[in-house]
Amino acid sequence: MKRTLVFFGLLAALGLVLGTVAQPTAAAAAEKTILIGFTASQTGKFNVEAIRQINGLNLWMEQVNAAGGIKLPDGTIMKVASKFYDDESKKERVQELYTKLISTDKADFLISPYSSPLTDAAAVIAQQYNKIMITTGAASDSTYKKGYSLVYQTYTPASRYLTGAVDVLAKLVPQGKKIAIIHEKDKFSTDVVNALRTYAEKKGYQVVLFEGYDAGTTDFAPFINKIPAGVNAVMGGGHFADTTTLARQLYEKKINTQMIALLVAPPEPKFAELGEACISVIGSSQWEPGVKYSPEAAKAKKVDWFGPSVDEFVKAYKAKYNESPSYHSAGGYVSGLILQQAIQKAGSMDTAKVKAALDAMNAMAFYGDIKFATDKKDHGLQEGHEMVYIQWQKDKQGKPDKQIVWPQAAATANPFVCPAR
Repeated sequence: MKRTLVFFGLLAALGLVLGTVAQPTAAAAAEKTILIGFTASQTGKFNVEAIRQINGLNLWMEQVNAAGGIKLPDGTIMKVASKFYDDESKKERVQELYTKLISTDKADFLISPYSSPLTDAAAVIAQQYNKIMITTGAASDSTYKKGYSLVYQTYTPASRYLTGAVDVLAKLVPQGKKIAIIHEKDKFSTDVVNALRTYAEKKGYQVVLFEGYDAGTTDFAPFINKIPAGVNAVMGGGHFADTTTLARQLYEKKINTQMIALLVAPPEPKFAELGEACISVIGSSQWEPGVKYSPEAAKAKKVDWFGPSVDEFVKAYKAKYNESPSYHSAGGYVSGLILQQAIQKAGSMDTAKVKAALDAMNAMAFYGDIKFATDKKDHGLQEGHEMVYIQWQKDKQGKPDKQIVWPQAAATANPFVCPAR
């Protein structure tokens, strides 16, 4: 699909009388279309998370176009269109499809697929073809340490994904020093738990179990049976499907521990379908509807604010999809919002100018702080955004209720230890 230049003219009254057509106006002649390319896991293991991510990105595009498009200082107006393919949650599909998006479909900018492994594959193509790619749903630090200059991370890096859970444990069980880690053996989860183990040991904790399981595992008994008695916390997991199954089987096997903290699945509204098995489980989240980011907070930090408020985003998302947004939804939306802000600041679609705007970005949105590393060693790594931690508690009717429990400044409730089983 080629980028199009669309002309809109008005017929003047005199022109109608004389049978002549008025020439296009200058403003109309300056209207363009930006094509954004990406792949989306509509099928496969990343389906749940990827659909939320697509929902957020689509909402951003819909709102931008409804507002008249992205407006530049010189009067240019750019509508947004997208082209995407199902990557089937398969890494081997990604490079072929991103090459097609650039070479055949002529995408102007790229958004990443969901997950670190898929994004790692896409990043190579983005850099090779000199295309800016905003990554979302991709937390692994290592992608941003390969010398790329055009790949920019939305998520808090994996190295900081579960470290806060150790801080929560210190608050919940000050004397508890034993942690068991069970994790998926994929790139993202391994990056997370390696950083977790290092952080925990520096804080004086003993990692008494460190076990990885293969992607697609559904029976976690061999791993759960290795958890030593008296362990104070079980941490780890991987992605939605496996982590949800792990949480359910920890409950069914009546594992007694003071804290369970898992990756990816707990922040998703669908996790509540576990019923009692979800209660007390803590999850690391990139964003939650209860966060307090605001223009006032941005002003206090002396950084720019852009985009809708938290409440405006949540309301619009619920109205469109009839569900609460998860952090995957927010990540999809803000990836587009970041690109929009950079294009507006650059006043251009030129790659070098948009890159300069991204490098200089130091801002806040409903999603939180946004700032990118600019050193060659880790260019594009997210430096500004911080994780929040949720815990599934019970509301007044005894139903699962997701609350923010960390950091304390953002908390909507206090964390509590797992009930005895």
